[in-house]
Amino acid sequence: MLFNSYEFIFLFLPITLIGYFVLGRYGKGFGAGWLGLSSIFFYAWWDYRYVLLLGASIVGNYWFGCHIARAHGTRKGRILLGVAVTTNLLLLAYYKYADFFINTINVAAGADLPLLHIVLPIGISFFTFTQLAFLVDAYQGKAAEYRFVYYVLFVTYFPHLIAGPVLHHKEMMPQFDMDRNYRARIRNFEIGLTIFTIGLCKKVLLADSLAEYANPVFSDPSPQSLLVAWGGVLAYTFQLYFDFSGYSDMAIGLSRLFGVKLPLNFNSPYKADNISEFWRRWHMTLSRFLRDYLYIPLGGNRHGPARRHLNLMVTMLLGGLWHGAGWNFVIWGGLHGLYLVVNHTWVEARSRMGFGRRSAWGRVAGVALTFLAVTVAWVFFRSPDLPTALGLLKGMVGINGVELPAALVARLGFIQPMLESLGVDSYLGGTTRFVMTYAWVAAAAFIAFAMPNTQEIMRRFDPALEDPRATMAPSLALDRLTWSPRLGWSMAIGLLLGAGLLSLSRPTEFLYFQF
Repeated sequence: MLFNSYEFIFLFLPITLIGYFVLGRYGKGFGAGWLGLSSIFFYAWWDYRYVLLLGASIVGNYWFGCHIARAHGTRKGRILLGVAVTTNLLLLAYYKYADFFINTINVAAGADLPLLHIVLPIGISFFTFTQLAFLVDAYQGKAAEYRFVYYVLFVTYFPHLIAGPVLHHKEMMPQFDMDRNYRARIRNFEIGLTIFTIGLCKKVLLADSLAEYANPVFSDPSPQSLLVAWGGVLAYTFQLYFDFSGYSDMAIGLSRLFGVKLPLNFNSPYKADNISEFWRRWHMTLSRFLRDYLYIPLGGNRHGPARRHLNLMVTMLLGGLWHGAGWNFVIWGGLHGLYLVVNHTWVEARSRMGFGRRSAWGRVAGVALTFLAVTVAWVFFRSPDLPTALGLLKGMVGINGVELPAALVARLGFIQPMLESLGVDSYLGGTTRFVMTYAWVAAAAFIAFAMPNTQEIMRRFDPALEDPRATMAPSLALDRLTWSPRLGWSMAIGLLLGAGLLSLSRPTEFLYFQF
């Protein structure tokens, strides 16, 4: 079931809300139990057969977590943690990576092993990582024992179940145990519906529109010229941005309707002026998980620059593989690992040479360079295979030449000779698609770089659990676009909601559902 669908908005959501608040009056356990069962139904809507897998994962991890918490810090606790983590990872590896490993062996060894063609259970990466964090926290004595009904809700909670954020036990369990969260509050509805509406419009009005200009470039095997390749890649760059930003907003808004705050997961990452800051802004809870449960246990930055760089590369390679079972995702992760190594080396060099703070123009250059590096890496992330990615990169560096639609060149008139002298060729057809591609890219870039993001718009009302590393990004008209519960804002959000609902005739999945 999609957040951007009529059955979710007009059936599932209101029924779930009514049941939650009505049953919550008879006790927190009843309200939490209803929300947990509703979340399981939400998951079963996709494929009821995998509810048993989800249920087994929950029961097994809860049992391990309780026993690990009682034996935390002991040899028995370490053994139980090792067994539980290994079991989770083997389960994830089977469903997500079995065919990838078999295919890799076939290619490397010339074997002909049959593929298993396993259907990937939706959301398995997210509910597995959420429970792995719980198990480690239990061993470290950070996770108190709560009733089983709260744990079921913690794992299955539908606003996060399919595409995140990756939750921490300590963030959510206390909220599920608060009496006040089982009482309907008008302010929560105002804030939640506003954030949900903004996210819905990002998805259906921006991301889905950009997809029309990104998809053809990645599905066309023929060589792409410079401007065509860049147009398609930039369209995808902003499609993914608004798709994931929209999902993150919708999840936070939906959760707020129930009185529960989710952690902030997206904070204008394209405004980052270095790659480290980008990862503090993009998929923030996954970055936090990789840092706390992989990078730091590997040694972090405690053993010198060389070891730190190795730890960064390993972390990002595994982070890339988490996103998908394919070598293109491994390369994407490796590129980001390389970017981080270069960034840390540059920061250390600047420090040794005694350079001070960068100027405003230096920050602009940093934003542009970071955006360029991220965009190049997205080519591998989106491409269905390596030949497609490499072919697009050839086009982006001009190996396939520079072309413009013939009709557009004819309209340019007086500069046509100059274009010809620069080696710009022309081709028949495609004028409307070419112009619309760059029009949508320009509009999306303006919103992403110049406008305040959702948490900045809602900043006076504490919309989410903020990461202490999160910072406000410079934007135009921030004060003027700060939300308040007034008539003007109500009318504007109502119009946006209407536009979003009218665009739901053909709901599309969120891009992060595949991970």
